[in-house]
Amino acid sequence: MLDRPFDPETRIVSRKDQPPVLERSCDICVVGSGASGASAAIEAARAGNSVILVDGLPSLGGQAVNSIIGMFCGLFTPGPEGTQLTHGIADDIIHDLGATGDAHIIAGGVMKTVMYNEVALGRWVENAILKAGVQPLTGAIIRAVNMEGRRVASLDIATRHGDVRITANGFIDASGDAAITWQAGLDCRVQKTGQIYGSQMLIIEDFDDSKKPDWDTMAARIAEKGEKYGMMRRDGFAATFPGRNVAMVNMTHIETPLDPFDAAAKQIDGKEQADRTLVFLQNEFPEAFGTAKIRAYGLPGIRQTRWIVGTHHLTTEEVRGAKKFDDAIARCSWPLEQHHNQEGYVWEVFGPDHVHTVPLGSLTVAGADNLVAVGRCIDADSTALSSVRVMGPCIAMGAAAAHALTLAGSGSVHQIDMAALKNRLRDNLEG
Repeated sequence: MLDRPFDPETRIVSRKDQPPVLERSCDICVVGSGASGASAAIEAARAGNSVILVDGLPSLGGQAVNSIIGMFCGLFTPGPEGTQLTHGIADDIIHDLGATGDAHIIAGGVMKTVMYNEVALGRWVENAILKAGVQPLTGAIIRAVNMEGRRVASLDIATRHGDVRITANGFIDASGDAAITWQAGLDCRVQKTGQIYGSQMLIIEDFDDSKKPDWDTMAARIAEKGEKYGMMRRDGFAATFPGRNVAMVNMTHIETPLDPFDAAAKQIDGKEQADRTLVFLQNEFPEAFGTAKIRAYGLPGIRQTRWIVGTHHLTTEEVRGAKKFDDAIARCSWPLEQHHNQEGYVWEVFGPDHVHTVPLGSLTVAGADNLVAVGRCIDADSTALSSVRVMGPCIAMGAAAAHALTLAGSGSVHQIDMAALKNRLRDNLEG
């Protein structure tokens, strides 16, 4: 009854002893819920596995949602008439969000991209995960990885609600920072010198899109006047979302250290850079942006920090040469996009017929039989990785990892039937 009184009395509780560890088991455990992790979890569940999806944030979606990346890149071949290379959940997202006006295929630039509403994508990921039967665990940080020989046996995880241990037959490292691999004590790679800069994305509103300058004009003005406004990066863009009076702005470069205190400081610095970006837009293009305001800051957008040592090290030469690997599991045509200079990036575009591939060997962790990495922490040199870490091939990698571990079962992912795996992935490898 609505008029039933609420009991105001309380009771006192306290933790006297170490609370028990909550234990859960599954066939496949995925750590990281961005484009690659969400794809891996959904594809693994659709293949008949019980799946737990773990993420350190309190919500799902990874950088695709929470860093407001705003575009699915790398889904198509170059040119305005490019064909789609990656399917799976990419098809579902384009269809479902396209039907509500929350995703649009844009045929500008070097190839088609998909602009999306990050709020709608976040809800799509949550609903798709639950519909597939995946069990999510958010706000969860890996404390330890327990190995039995060459197999990851379990993960010890801390949450604000208590400790959890997850046991599984297979594990997928979609953390972006090779978190499982690192915590397991297995070999990882880091940049030998320098670093790869990330971006602080922001969404602005209350501007006049009809008077917004084109990208070339904006880029030229940043190069000319950026120093005056204290802008670290001297290029970038403001892309208007179709049908919404908001624009996605990408004009910053932020350091992304692995030291926890440095990382906390740099994410605040990223917002300060974003604030200077808005001042630049307001002053240099007042007719378009004079009254613009920041609607939202994304979480730090990280391109590269730490990655695995796999059984194959993908090289720049293999990407440039469009090598077709015998164990190919994904295709990509995205340019080499190197963000190692704080002022800007190096952009190497491929021709309209160029398609390179990602081998399974770059996903399989050399020191473990049941651990596969996906996304920005696969094994490649920094330049090669810059082309394959975008969301199109990341979705394909997630599907490949899910099916590779399904085929491996209690055996080794290094010894699976590649013909059977390619058959499962044929939509991402053919056409």
